[in-house]
Amino acid sequence: MKPFYITTTLPYVNAPLHMGHALEFIRADTIARYKKSIGFDVFFNTGTDEHGIKIYEKAREAGLNVQDFVDSGFETFKKQLEIFGISSDAHFIRTTDKKHEMGAQEFWKIVYNNGYIYKKNYEAKYCVGCESEKTDSELNDDGFCPDHLGVELQKIEEENYFFKYSEFGEKLLEFYEKNSSFIIPDFRFNEIKNFVSSGLQDFSISRKVEKMPWGIPVPGDDTQVMYVWFDALTNYINTLGWGSTSSLDKGRTEEGLGLFEKYWVNGTPTQYCGKDNTRFQGAMWQAMLMAASVPNSYQIVVNGFITGDAGIKMSKTLGNVVDPRTIVEDYNTDALRYFLLREISNFEDSPFTIERFKDAYNSGLANGLGNLTSRILTLSEKYLDDHIELSENLISQELSDYLGKFEIKHAMDFIWDKIQDLDKKIQESEPFKVVKVDEQKGKELISEMVLELYNISEMLKSFLPETSQKIQELIKQNKKPEHPLFLRKE
Repeated sequence: MKPFYITTTLPYVNAPLHMGHALEFIRADTIARYKKSIGFDVFFNTGTDEHGIKIYEKAREAGLNVQDFVDSGFETFKKQLEIFGISSDAHFIRTTDKKHEMGAQEFWKIVYNNGYIYKKNYEAKYCVGCESEKTDSELNDDGFCPDHLGVELQKIEEENYFFKYSEFGEKLLEFYEKNSSFIIPDFRFNEIKNFVSSGLQDFSISRKVEKMPWGIPVPGDDTQVMYVWFDALTNYINTLGWGSTSSLDKGRTEEGLGLFEKYWVNGTPTQYCGKDNTRFQGAMWQAMLMAASVPNSYQIVVNGFITGDAGIKMSKTLGNVVDPRTIVEDYNTDALRYFLLREISNFEDSPFTIERFKDAYNSGLANGLGNLTSRILTLSEKYLDDHIELSENLISQELSDYLGKFEIKHAMDFIWDKIQDLDKKIQESEPFKVVKVDEQKGKELISEMVLELYNISEMLKSFLPETSQKIQELIKQNKKPEHPLFLRKE
């Protein structure tokens, strides 16, 4: 069993997850399930980012102790992952975990000892929404961050530690040259290459405790805490036990050493993220790994934004989100998964509106898969007495090719082509008429359709796991659904 490692980014716990988060988590879960289904030993990492000024200020606004605030946020996070249908064997890490704190501090020490951290006074403009510094060229004409319009930038003036990002431009470009599919899609990879080619600037990786006390202490300096991004990015290796003890060569637990070597060093560590995260994952984190002498990530997969009515990115900061929990309450988990996996572009921005969701639900699920299942199993229950021999089928090469390129929408379209073909076969062959004229031929035709439906349910396992299981149980029991799998919505 080949090891496969996949991770999401870690969302902040200052508010419930929005539709963009749901897209990232559900897509990563789909890939993890698929890899497992074809024999990979999968480590699926996710979790929560719980440090930084954004968290600190939200806790103060709520009148809560910060630790109590993030504890509550983490419980909400876990419940939402259940609502999204995320696999129960996903691994969780919190940036307030002791294991993560130890790993982040060990990482800092190594980078510092390797000569890539120094201290200086500086001034900068800081977007709380992004938790990152902004240059004037990154702001719009009104002086706002384009992703957080109307949110006033903070001005930082203090002495902090800096990471020598500027020393990694050529090293990153060499790495990109040797790894031609490092970032998917290609146009995002080109953006990163252009960004790095234009020159990298050293960036601050700490904050003064007196101004922002909620963070991981900087080793050897109790007046500073780590900048949230520098701390949080290390979770991807800390979750595998990296740096859990004071020595990286000796003294680590056998389990921790094994997980890191197995999934990161010998595996293919793959990162899902949104396009606003590409620089952090594709350049900053890779430079940090180089500075710590840790192998680089294998691949970064970048989603576009889910936009609202006006084409503006959905964001908790802007308050223009559609709560995915409401969608699940009104429909169900697989209805949400269906829309995000089939109706959202593989890598470009895509709109989400309730009207668009309802149209897709009715056409693809209620009138599509749900109606097809009911028609075939009604015929099967009525006319078939013998048990149909079922077996798990190998995933088709075409479907595997799509998933290998993370083109999940195309994979879903491929499955729905099969659904439409089977529906067309019913209309043209009319088995309900044939069985009355030629019973044997009619039964053979119905049996073929049951097997084709079963094959479709096999293909759906990674995408719509609950629906796949329901269809297979009904087939094995030779029963038509008592209630529609997907009730049409008016």
